[in-house]
Amino acid sequence: METMNISLPDPLKKFVDDQVADGRYSSASEYIRELIRADEKAKAREKLKALLMEGLASPESDLTESDWEAIRGRRTGKRRGQAKRVR
Repeated sequence: METMNISLPDPLKKFVDDQVADGRYSSASEYIRELIRADEKAKAREKLKALLMEGLASPESDLTESDWEAIRGRRTGKRRGQAKRVR
C-alpha cells in the first residue's frame, strides 16, 4: 500500500477528526478511503447512465428516456420490496 500525505485547512481536519471520534471510522485514512470509494461508485454510475442514454438515443433503440426511468423505478421498487421482506 502506498502512502499519500495531504494538507487540509484546520476546519476540514477537525471535520475528519470528528468523523473518526464519532466511532464510525477507525482512522482518518479509513474515512478518506471511504470517500474515494464513494466517488468512484458515483463516477461509474454517471458513466453507465451516459452510456445508456447514448444507447437510447441511437437509431437502433426503440426505448425512450422515460422507458429507462420506468425500468429504473421498477428495479428500485423491487429492491425496496426485498429489503422489507428481509426485515
